[in-house]
Amino acid sequence: QVQLVESGGGLVQVGVSLRLSCVASGRSFSAFTVGWFRQAPGKEREFVAAINWSGGSTAYADSVKDRFTITRDNAKNTVYLQMNSLKPEDTAVYSCAADPGRKSTITQSSRNTYAYDYWGQGTPVTVSS
Repeated sequence: QVQLVESGGGLVQVGVSLRLSCVASGRSFSAFTVGWFRQAPGKEREFVAAINWSGGSTAYADSVKDRFTITRDNAKNTVYLQMNSLKPEDTAVYSCAADPGRKSTITQSSRNTYAYDYWGQGTPVTVSS
């Protein structure tokens, strides 16, 4: 079993940056694919970013590309989501998820919630204009 805990969310103004963290416990997830998803009020959960086991392959939603960066530190069992130039439409609860499959390259499947076995509770991000 893997437990995931997100942190780093908060209430911020337009244009600022936040860094979210996803810490895993229970077992090492250095071989896992990890994704970030978000769910805004009244909307379905959507893909944000994903990273493979080594950090050598990443993928982003078009809406966050060039603003968000996903990285990982396997020694710390942690995956990060650096969010820059935040916009009101980035307001959502952000959750990380882990897929035990060791992938050399992030593929389309990693953009879907069904690819992930483990989920955190989420951390809220509110961007105020």
